[in-house]
Amino acid sequence: MCCVMGFLSGLYTPETIRPYFDRTKSRGPDDTRIEKAGNGLLCFHRLAIMGLDASGMQPFSRGNNKVVCNGELYRWRKQKEDLIRKGYSFASDSDCELLLPMYEEYGLEMFRYMDAEYAMILYDGEKDCLIAARDPIGIRPLYYGFFSDGSIAFASEAQNLEGLCSQIWPFPPGYYYDGKRFIRYADLTTVEEYLPDDLETVCRRIREKLIAGVEKRLDADAPLGFLLSGGLDSSLVCAISSRLLGRKIRTFAIGMDLDPIDLKYAQIAADYIGAEHTAYHMTCEEVLASLDEVIRMLGTWDITTIRASMGMYLCCKAIHENTDIRVLMTGEISDELFGYKYTDFAPSAAAFQQESKKRIDELHMYDVLRADRCISVNSMEARVPFGDLDFVRYVMHINPELKLNRYNMGKYLLRHAFENDHILPDEILWRQKAAFSDAVGHSMVDDLKAYAETVYSDEAFRAGCEKYGYCRPFTKESLLYRDIFEKYYPGQAAMITDFWMPNPDWEGCRVNDPSARVLSNYGASGV
Repeated sequence: MCCVMGFLSGLYTPETIRPYFDRTKSRGPDDTRIEKAGNGLLCFHRLAIMGLDASGMQPFSRGNNKVVCNGELYRWRKQKEDLIRKGYSFASDSDCELLLPMYEEYGLEMFRYMDAEYAMILYDGEKDCLIAARDPIGIRPLYYGFFSDGSIAFASEAQNLEGLCSQIWPFPPGYYYDGKRFIRYADLTTVEEYLPDDLETVCRRIREKLIAGVEKRLDADAPLGFLLSGGLDSSLVCAISSRLLGRKIRTFAIGMDLDPIDLKYAQIAADYIGAEHTAYHMTCEEVLASLDEVIRMLGTWDITTIRASMGMYLCCKAIHENTDIRVLMTGEISDELFGYKYTDFAPSAAAFQQESKKRIDELHMYDVLRADRCISVNSMEARVPFGDLDFVRYVMHINPELKLNRYNMGKYLLRHAFENDHILPDEILWRQKAAFSDAVGHSMVDDLKAYAETVYSDEAFRAGCEKYGYCRPFTKESLLYRDIFEKYYPGQAAMITDFWMPNPDWEGCRVNDPSARVLSNYGASGV
């Protein structure tokens, strides 16, 4: 995980921009470089993952062009060989060194050739303009705003631009900026026609494509670890990786000290696949003491994102402090593709598909944001196999009639796809879905709610909510989060579209809390 920043303006020198850029030094603690680009600057904090020596440091330059990129390009070695045959030469073993030759070879069509998780800023010296782009899901963060002179500025995180730009926006995933406007180059979620594949064909192809997505992400020159909650998604990633690597993998889990639901299942999964497993415990005191920092580093006021970040942040903090791990594999993005507990209430297949589209289009503001920040603030890189572009594109084109929960088991397609592999025990493969913020221990959310009750009287709560016209808080907990957010990002609430909540238009989903625990179909989930 690295950090990038770039702008074409004479307003700021390397010395004056450095304090803003260094707010996210943890994203790239290994080295820092700030270089002139036209009338402005390109800035880079490095976390070395591929090509670990100094030759992999950015910005990369070719002629008058320069580029900085926070990203991983998959299958890049084959692309490098193709470019070498076309006469290009390379000085490092970094995948991102390919970007400038690709720009020279393909121009702005280059983004259609990239199988990658990335956020990049490129300076075209001949045109004296900045080009920026972000991967189609938004796994790597990028934000933009405008300086007082009207020039555009880009940065990995909103906090880099806070105090420099009056309004900060997330860079839209699947778009590039050509120096004048934003242009969409990839749309994974708009489906004109569904595939004719039957159930067994669908499950076979899900299996093949997920394995391929995992395999790509095992390529790293730095030490690799795995987050393992004991739920279906992270357990599958771990089991597939263990089989592909043919060796013990290092897995990590966390739970509350009083009621750590996930830890039991994580241990079962780890024992089955023969992992070197570490379990961490967190206390109510640690959760409350971390709340301010978690909201600051997330840059969100959303209830679900903050709750789910508490355990992930503390787990990653412990990994960073106690191991040499630099890359973490995670299980995000499966729920948006295959369904949550609340999508059991989808009134039709078309409604399920539309909800899945909405969730994936907005992922960069919620689960993907959570995974990126919790991991990067602890100087590690997140890799997300369920976000593999080929995998996402295929699953979105499956007839949603097959994805509806008519099997008395959520995510049936994904489970059935690996049923005959026996890479996980049945009690994990067929475990009911439980949200991470619940399954680390129900007491964690209860503690957060109880703390919010001590902060606001009923009168203070009503008055506090009235302060906010945009996405007004509706519980004491949500007001607490919003007040903390405004302390660090005053007036920037519109960076997040809305509260992540079950679809209120569906019968059974009209609830006032995002936890699956309030749904009538929660049942044995999180037990």
